Amino acid sequence: MILKHHDLKQIDQDYLESLPPDKLLDVSLKLLEDLKEAHDRLNQTPQNSSRPSGSYAPWEGSVLNEGGSDEEQGDDEKAERETNGKVTEDSVDEAVSEEDQQPKKKAGKQKGAKGHGRKVALEVTGIEIHRAEKCSACGEEFGEDEEFKAHTGMYVVDIEMGEPGIKVTHVKHLYGEISCNCGHITKTEPGRCEKEAGWEVELTEWHLVGPTLVSLIVCLSLRMRMSRPRIQEFLNDWLGVNLSVGTINQAITEGGRAVEPIEEQLISEVKQSELLYADETGWKENGRLVWLWVLVTNTVTLFVIGKRSWEVLADILEGYAGWLMSDGYRVYRKYARRLRCWAHLIRKARGLSESLNQEAQIFGENVLTCLTMLIEQVYQARAGPHTNLKTEFADQLEELKAWCEQHRDSPHEKTRQLARELLNDWDAIWTVLEYPELPLTNNIAEHALRHWVISRKISHGTRTQQGSRAFTLLASVIDTCRQRSILPWPYLADVIAARRKGLLAPPLPSVAG
Repeated sequence: MILKHHDLKQIDQDYLESLPPDKLLDVSLKLLEDLKEAHDRLNQTPQNSSRPSGSYAPWEGSVLNEGGSDEEQGDDEKAERETNGKVTEDSVDEAVSEEDQQPKKKAGKQKGAKGHGRKVALEVTGIEIHRAEKCSACGEEFGEDEEFKAHTGMYVVDIEMGEPGIKVTHVKHLYGEISCNCGHITKTEPGRCEKEAGWEVELTEWHLVGPTLVSLIVCLSLRMRMSRPRIQEFLNDWLGVNLSVGTINQAITEGGRAVEPIEEQLISEVKQSELLYADETGWKENGRLVWLWVLVTNTVTLFVIGKRSWEVLADILEGYAGWLMSDGYRVYRKYARRLRCWAHLIRKARGLSESLNQEAQIFGENVLTCLTMLIEQVYQARAGPHTNLKTEFADQLEELKAWCEQHRDSPHEKTRQLARELLNDWDAIWTVLEYPELPLTNNIAEHALRHWVISRKISHGTRTQQGSRAFTLLASVIDTCRQRSILPWPYLADVIAARRKGLLAPPLPSVAG
């Protein structure tokens, strides 16, 4: 805007009447320019701009198959950060007053505070005795008649999937000793995974919550987007299982640690793919702005949380030789074999074609006409014999490039941005004209992020690096299983059960069955 809020407060009827004709014309032109820009902003929708589809007002409905771009996600986060970062005198006074009245406390249980005991009060449904099969010293196998002396035990709450539905189990597990004829005493203990870097949560069989119940909790949290208190309410109301919020959070984090070895398999398959879709959106980690990245192939969906820089993808894409489909974010330009999403360009061109600015309107119409015509040619080439459309329509592309060069320094901001965006990504945009079988849009990656963007709006992100790590690992496994028509929850339970025993995680099946 040319005129700021401070300027508009001073402009009234008396001020305009006091101006001489030449000055009045200058002020009127400024007001007209600002009015047109305001109308253009009000006219923006996800169909003609970079606004995300989720920005529709409830009464406006939504547009299917329209993904949000990297630019508007970043702008939304930046705006939110700047808004949240504003400090007023009243807020400072309130904060100082609260600090004077109440000292800051560390997170978690305070020293000397009354604790809470185990809340689960279920009837024991079975007893499982964990006997040693052979002597750990001489190797002699034990028979069923050998005396077993229990020395410790624990209760595990779990669920079983069957007919007619979910069945809650409460099993007492006993561990003990057996004496061998050689004089050695062999003792059994709950399994435990060794310590792993980056994790504070333990991965052990010594846990109240069984593997399948952990899988259900992960499903309620990540797939159904339920908060920890709502999961607690659901388990208590529907299954009669009373777990603390801390236990539920521990189960989710433990599930993330359990599937960590699977990430190596996913990265390996990403590197071997011929076509990779990439996108990113803003994420909050304890109120700090970070970025949620997604990489999608035909059989893998991989999520990563980190900075908005190429460093996040550099290790994953090291040695990758396939095509990378992305939006216009400049970081992706570091990769040579890149494809550029046309959907973003079409929306921006449509927005300019509907602008009240005459220069922007003409430029937008020309870009939109050219893109629409070339899309039709790409679809025809896919259905017929292969032709090099880039050579066939070289004249039209040269004319469009000349238009972009002419408007790269346009005083109209949106016109200038689109012209430069087309020039910066020129080769990546028109690669599909040489290889019509390649995709035109990055909708697959944007759709992969959509569920988690909604989750972010509900949960406001994660609170710790460990929580972010667990989230991305579980999201990767869940969405990859869905891609392969595999039910993720039994597989997740199997991984947790194996890892709690200190065993290797079972690999992710390639296809269902």
